[in-house]
Amino acid sequence: MDNSFISRGIRRCSTPKFLAWLAPWAVLLGLGVFAIGLCLIKGLNQTNMDNRFAFGLWIFLDLTVIALGAGAFFTGFLLYILRREELRAVINSAVVIGFICYSGAVLILAVDVGQPLRAWFTFWHPNVHSMLTEVTFCITCYLGILAIEYAPIVLKNRQLRDVPSFLLFEHQLHKVMPLFAAVGTFLSFFHQGSLGGLYGVLQGRPFAFRDGFAIWPSTFFLFILSAIATGPAFVLLTTWMVSKISGKQLVRHSVFALLAQISGWLLIAYVGLKSLDTLVWLNVTAPRSGVSAIRFYGWQPFASWMLVVEIVVLGLLPALIFLSPSRRRSTPWLITASLLACGGVAVNRFVMTIQTLAVPTLRFEPFMLYFPSWQEIAAFVFVIAYGVILYSLSFRYLTLFPQERELQQQ
Repeated sequence: MDNSFISRGIRRCSTPKFLAWLAPWAVLLGLGVFAIGLCLIKGLNQTNMDNRFAFGLWIFLDLTVIALGAGAFFTGFLLYILRREELRAVINSAVVIGFICYSGAVLILAVDVGQPLRAWFTFWHPNVHSMLTEVTFCITCYLGILAIEYAPIVLKNRQLRDVPSFLLFEHQLHKVMPLFAAVGTFLSFFHQGSLGGLYGVLQGRPFAFRDGFAIWPSTFFLFILSAIATGPAFVLLTTWMVSKISGKQLVRHSVFALLAQISGWLLIAYVGLKSLDTLVWLNVTAPRSGVSAIRFYGWQPFASWMLVVEIVVLGLLPALIFLSPSRRRSTPWLITASLLACGGVAVNRFVMTIQTLAVPTLRFEPFMLYFPSWQEIAAFVFVIAYGVILYSLSFRYLTLFPQERELQQQ
């Protein structure tokens, strides 16, 4: 019964082995469900967040997975709008990754609201002056688009294709994929930017506040650029991980090289603009607020080394590796650079979320310590376990890598 759902010409492990792989992730998923239940029933007193430290592990997780999930909309944009047909080899996997990232982020946001039964207020009573309103609308709509893009992948299942109505529906969906890719790109650009713009307009937080262009602070554009720069790297990284775990070649190396080259050029642009933004902030924006910017880095564990690591080690270095023709021919180099690039966007979101709140705004304020509760960590792990399980099921029963069958026959 299980094998009848696996695509013809594709080899997968036995059912007992597959269930053994899912078992530990299912345990972690159950632990996460229990922790989330505690937060929904008893309230946010189950967390270590408070009125002073309102953004914690969950918001850091949301910002990071949403940035990494940018590989879905950007790969779709490159394939359907710019016609980079080479990326058809990974577009299905990118869509599944994007769906996991966005649905996981929305779920955690529903818990983080504190009163999920009132979550609909943001749609019925929107605060039109808040960037978070625009973020909520865009993320919700884009999650719907990802579900629509996921549908034809599911309908290509070996058994579902035998249903004529499903086959017709899947065929019609493919005709309008460029439209959904364009709408998804539009929505994603704006909510990625507004997530960054949220921090850039915090005038009471000189560490995050930035000057801008027109009505947008510079962080608006930096968040967009960092997301589309690391999205292809994350698609590359996950494809390699799945290939190693499954023991199968899933795509040609030329696809890895193309993803690396795209990510490399975008990372170079991001590092340049990030460096310029940092120099302006250090020498103009922060002093104008009456604060010496160097004071922000005098608090442990945050010091100036974090700025160097974020821009140079996790930004410039992977960009140079990606842009080196000889390094692009080496898979270990590409994986190393992808890990560094993905780590860079995670560090950036950590700095903007955690360090912004931890560093004192006024001279008489203390340094704010925060460590997540086990409920917060369990909810974090829940998203990871949910992602692994959904991706594993998709990889086993759906066609995520069209080149796999051809490569197995060689």
